Amino acid sequence: MKQDQRIWMAYSGQYKASPNWGYHMEAQFRMENQLEQNLQNLFRIGVIYHLSESKNITAGYALVNTYNATVAGYFKENRLWQQYQVTTKWSKHLLINRFRLEQRWVEQFRVSEMEQITSETDYQNRFRFLNRFLMHLTQLNSDKEQLYVVLQNEFFATVGQNAVNSKVVDQNRFLVGVGLNYNNTIRLELGYLNHFITSSTAPDLMNHTVSISLFHNIVL
Repeated sequence: MKQDQRIWMAYSGQYKASPNWGYHMEAQFRMENQLEQNLQNLFRIGVIYHLSESKNITAGYALVNTYNATVAGYFKENRLWQQYQVTTKWSKHLLINRFRLEQRWVEQFRVSEMEQITSETDYQNRFRFLNRFLMHLTQLNSDKEQLYVVLQNEFFATVGQNAVNSKVVDQNRFLVGVGLNYNNTIRLELGYLNHFITSSTAPDLMNHTVSISLFHNIVL
């Protein structure tokens, strides 16, 4: 297993347009630890239907560009995704459970015997399960400002036959960090992310990652 260091920066916005409907916008930039190379960027959009105050379903599209050092360029992934999310409140603490399905069309670079680089698209279904716990620490300058601890784990599993990764366990992400919540509309989080990735064609990889995230929740 190889190990490396990364820095992830992410923005995630949820905008509620009516009692039942809203939309999701997200951008992520995943850098190596010197911030000199953008290794991956992700853009995700979706439509949210609120079943209740604590439950919602979402469906959308994502575009992912991943750097390939062999060709010194990026390969693309087009992705459809659907999820169900439940939020449970205990006093000032929050527990979020999220179940997500993804349909992935991933471009793969291959080198022929004549050392020519070709590309083709492989398909994969993937399941993701996230547990996210926000534990209240203290109020700051006003009742609108809250400091909290975040503990989060997300497990990824391949579903069915696929040419992207033949292993059942695709990856796992464990996060521990601190966050600042302002008026339940803006959350800024800083944490350590242990990112374990399996591969059917190369050694497994563990990235030790600094995670910086901004969450935005607005009622329009």
